[in-house]
Amino acid sequence: MASNKIQFRSIHELKDQSLNAKLAQKEFQNEIPVDEFLGDAEKMNNSGTSRRDFLKLLGFSTAAVTLAACEAPVIKTIPYVVKPHDIIPGIPNYYASSYFDGFDFASVLVKTREGRPIKIEPNPTAGSLGKTNARAQASVLSLYDNDKLKQPKLNGADESFDKVDDYVIKGLNDAQAAGKKIVLLSHTLPSPTFKKLFGEFKAKYPSAELVTYEAYPHAAALDAAVEVFGQRALPVYDLSKSELVVSFRADFLADYNAGSLETSYAEARKPGANMLRHIQVESNMSLTGANADSRIRLKPSAVNKTLVEVYNGLNGGTNDKVAQEIVKELQAKGSKAVVFADGSKAAYVLAHLINQKLGSVAFTGKANMLKDFDGAKFNELVASMNANQVGVLITNNVNPISTSANGEAFKTAMSKVTCTVAVVDKKNEVFKASKAIIPVAHWLESWGDIAPETGSYSLMQPTIQKIYKSRQIEESLLVWINGKGSPANDFYTYLKASAASLLGGTSFNKALYNGFTAAAVGSSLSYAGGNAAQAISELNAFKASDLELQLYLNTAIGDGTQANNPWLQELPDPITRLSWDNYLTISPKDAERLKIENELNGRMQLDGSVVDLTVNGKELKNVPVFIQPGQAEGSLGLALGYGKKDSGKVAETGVNAYPLFDGSNTVLSNVSIKITGDEHEFAGMQLQNTLMGRYEIAKEATITEFLGDVNEWNKPLEMHTIGGALPIGKIDLWDSFDDTDGPHFNLSVDLNSCTGCGACVIACQAENNVPVVGKEEVRMSRDMYWLRIDRYYTSKLPKEFDTVKQDGKLSQQEAVDGGLDVPGMYSMLIEPSENPDVIFQPVMCQHCNHAPCETVCPVAATSHGKQGQNQMAYNRCIGTRYCANNCPYKVRRFNWFTYNLNDKFDFNQNNDLGRMVLNPDVVVRTRGVMEKCSMCIQMTQNVILEAKKEGRRVVDGEFQTACSKACSTGAMKFGDMNDVNSEVRALFGDKRKYTLLEEIGTKPNVFYHAKIRNRKENNV
Repeated sequence: MASNKIQFRSIHELKDQSLNAKLAQKEFQNEIPVDEFLGDAEKMNNSGTSRRDFLKLLGFSTAAVTLAACEAPVIKTIPYVVKPHDIIPGIPNYYASSYFDGFDFASVLVKTREGRPIKIEPNPTAGSLGKTNARAQASVLSLYDNDKLKQPKLNGADESFDKVDDYVIKGLNDAQAAGKKIVLLSHTLPSPTFKKLFGEFKAKYPSAELVTYEAYPHAAALDAAVEVFGQRALPVYDLSKSELVVSFRADFLADYNAGSLETSYAEARKPGANMLRHIQVESNMSLTGANADSRIRLKPSAVNKTLVEVYNGLNGGTNDKVAQEIVKELQAKGSKAVVFADGSKAAYVLAHLINQKLGSVAFTGKANMLKDFDGAKFNELVASMNANQVGVLITNNVNPISTSANGEAFKTAMSKVTCTVAVVDKKNEVFKASKAIIPVAHWLESWGDIAPETGSYSLMQPTIQKIYKSRQIEESLLVWINGKGSPANDFYTYLKASAASLLGGTSFNKALYNGFTAAAVGSSLSYAGGNAAQAISELNAFKASDLELQLYLNTAIGDGTQANNPWLQELPDPITRLSWDNYLTISPKDAERLKIENELNGRMQLDGSVVDLTVNGKELKNVPVFIQPGQAEGSLGLALGYGKKDSGKVAETGVNAYPLFDGSNTVLSNVSIKITGDEHEFAGMQLQNTLMGRYEIAKEATITEFLGDVNEWNKPLEMHTIGGALPIGKIDLWDSFDDTDGPHFNLSVDLNSCTGCGACVIACQAENNVPVVGKEEVRMSRDMYWLRIDRYYTSKLPKEFDTVKQDGKLSQQEAVDGGLDVPGMYSMLIEPSENPDVIFQPVMCQHCNHAPCETVCPVAATSHGKQGQNQMAYNRCIGTRYCANNCPYKVRRFNWFTYNLNDKFDFNQNNDLGRMVLNPDVVVRTRGVMEKCSMCIQMTQNVILEAKKEGRRVVDGEFQTACSKACSTGAMKFGDMNDVNSEVRALFGDKRKYTLLEEIGTKPNVFYHAKIRNRKENNV
């Protein structure tokens, strides 16, 4: 029987069924009149040229042009005339130093190549103080910031240091003679040598005062410490021996008490009978809250109330049900429990008093000395300037005009000071308000010392000559004390003499080599007071309102010190997965109530509503709004540190929220928003929020399940064959490689230890010359990261469908029993729950032993190495992108453009200074090339070569990748599987181990460990 079906290959052919015949007629045409149509624009545009003719034209008529275009530029290198003794071209040098930029601290190792710092590494001798976050890793790029000040200035004109010093010394002498104050306004400098030096400065100029100012000053924590401990220093905690932590708003895995507790937290979270349990009570979905076992979301006023009730419950009783449950757990754990709080001085005081009552072992008695801001002294300074009592104001790399709630008042007061000196790095508001300008030296160009906490001493040394005419504050003080040209003005000599009194029997050179040593610095803390009644009264006095605001610090930008660092601007927020922005976070229910929208456009790009935000009468205009799952109803969140004016090309990104911040309280009421009607374009790197039922991708289990039968939660995958069920690893289409000769590399990723901080992402970017592409390209899903950290929420699953295991997951059986069809099932699973669990999963090239990318590359640009790495030959790649299409893990990146020396991408790789950060061991890729994680082959080969030269075997732990080296929690472990004693081989046999998409048979060399949640109930 004849068929009446119409067969077509395109919509166009369906509309015009003669199209195929017309195209066939055009396949072979007469010789094309090249000269005629090339000389006539109209004919050229209207020509019906076939593909064959086009290739003919390209091959013959334009051959010369094509060859000329392929001619590579000649770049000449200049050899050393006299080679420096300590530099061997091609061999890196490492220097121990201290990263401190006024906000963050870490004892670090600085990798240099031919005199250029190119990478920041953790310093293992410093323990937890030697761990690096994303900002520490990215700080090397800030050294090569092309927007930095390059020259001293006086009254707006370029000038020499000699003339500037004349002006300052005259101003100091005039102020001293007139009996006016000389004030040095600086961020905290926890340097024993600086404090000694300022003492000498004050001896020279008795009216001199040191006033501390911070953009994010930890004032509430410091004021509470004065009340409870009697000292203006922050307590140091260690969670490694704790079994319960209860946090009220405290983001202690990010920026809490001037540090992070990631390392000891991860140590205590190792799955087992005594695994640390984590309860988080908060409004915003914070990084710490995302890692919690149980997260209780409340608006800020309710968080205050719950904290009060927990204190009452421990000291008598409470009727609050949430507080009762928390109190039971605290009492059960006793000294192995600890409570943290944030948001106000009163919250800190109550937390300290609770810990005192528990006798918490997490309280070490050590003092963190990285912050000592005193709001009363700062306010006194402003009053003194207004009263014309200040003759000289020296600001050391701080900007109260931009980062203070009363910035305009400070600017007005500053105009009344006769002599104003700004030690600054950008042409910001303080620069404009000052008469004398001294460019501040970067920490990688400076000498110094830091006493970060009790008993710890760290030295800072320059790893490069000053790039511009800059000077650190200590060098300036020496000149102003001793006069110009004095031999006593050498700060290195001064530092060496000062450090001798702290190092005891340790030589300065040895301490400098190690970078970190024990020393008799700082004092211990002990409980000495604390007014609970007053704290409770203050917390209860917080006025609840329909909407309340929680200010917070973004993981990447922090307080904004490095806001002009494009690596940090592009690093996506671990929770929202958005980059190049700050925004107001709001709960889905409040968004629906207030008619605020987030929508995906036709290109799968996220657009959102824009509002004007008013807080206690202060208005911020044009603030984008992001609808955040897990945000408490009635609460809003907004990150500080963005929107810095005149501070570089990328620093103006976002909205400056500092005018809302009083320097102490991060929770605010009396909040209102007004929709403007505009739309904001977000740059999102992950718009798929849930696992959509694919629970095998990011596995998790409860502690009860973990301690039980492994087959209940991590059963080895089997495949049914004609011969019966076989383990998936036994079924293969391919012959296996012989990987027993030499090293065979594997990478272990522990989802239980990964907090999502992003340090590994920046470390990978720095090590492998990954370019910044900018907001527009990120919106186009063209980011170039070799390593990403996926974030998944649990789905919004109605209880009537969660009938079998009641674990918050929808099984196929439950879907069938509930009568769900496929569209109905996925429309349900795509929505995150109102208070979702969160899981972070780092994903990079899995270096598959049976890699799908290798079989489809037409030019063999990607191939498998004997050591287990999937390798890329960039000069063979022709950019077909078949490999990316065939990669099930979606980890390959295509260079849509040349991202270096391209004005469209005006970031660090577009100028000579910014390109100094590039790692010469890794080629800079060009347009049309595919790239991806190489498992840092340049690092592994270097280790092998060094061991070979020394005639020894590689020791376990020597093999590292950039990500494994940067990880503060030990979530990533890299090593040789052929070393039977290696840690990675032991981890391969752990019962939590699994591989991504094991069922497709790619046999990755990256494996994961399931996340374990410490709670008895399956769904909280």
